[in-house]
Amino acid sequence: MRKLIITLAAMASAITAMPAMAQESSYKLGPLWTAARIDVEDGQYENYMDWLMKTWASNQAFAKSQGWILDYYILDNMNARDGEADLILITRYADFPSVAEIDRRNAVINKRMSQDDHSADVASGQRLKMRRQMGSTMYRELQAK
Repeated sequence: MRKLIITLAAMASAITAMPAMAQESSYKLGPLWTAARIDVEDGQYENYMDWLMKTWASNQAFAKSQGWILDYYILDNMNARDGEADLILITRYADFPSVAEIDRRNAVINKRMSQDDHSADVASGQRLKMRRQMGSTMYRELQAK
């Protein structure tokens, strides 16, 4: 009788554990993607692309070489409708860095570009004649387990 009770208890335990196993997620969290939407001002496409290819892409390549980002892309909206971005700047990250790490990376980039936070802000403002930032979106890649 004792063996029967132990066997039934073990079977009941296995049966109640099965739904938990069946409920395990079929995906895992992957890298982060940011998509910055850019509206290029009329007559400024070539100038802005020059800046993107020379400065932005160079900094992204540097960040990738440091292991700060996984990859980066410049996408052209081939059929932009009224109010949509002309360009999408994609950056792919392994995960969120800490605030201290963000500060450290910004200091490295500032040194690399011979600038400080104030001059970087001024330079960003000067690009307003070329483009308007329309905001950005962050996505989390979901991967199959």
